[in-house]
Amino acid sequence: MVVDTLGYGELFGWSWMFPPYSWHLGATVSREVRALEFDAAAVRQLCNEDSAVGRSVSVSFAVAVGAVIAARLDSARTRLLDLFALHGSGTPLAYAR
Repeated sequence: MVVDTLGYGELFGWSWMFPPYSWHLGATVSREVRALEFDAAAVRQLCNEDSAVGRSVSVSFAVAVGAVIAARLDSARTRLLDLFALHGSGTPLAYAR
């Protein structure tokens, strides 16, 4: 099942920031992909060792990645409502009478 489709410049993966630091989902590509990858453990260690770097990463993460997470959760909610709500009612089936 396709859960979401990402395009150019979109973020894929933020599990490196939250314990237990493991992937929860997978992905399949439909075209050639160029992606940036970094050593998450080394970034976390650098953040712990240098408080200025840690603050910078945390603030950037909260602003940029937080917005991505919120948008994707909203999109997933809309898709679920489209799948499981009565057509045109906006009422989930569990609550329909």
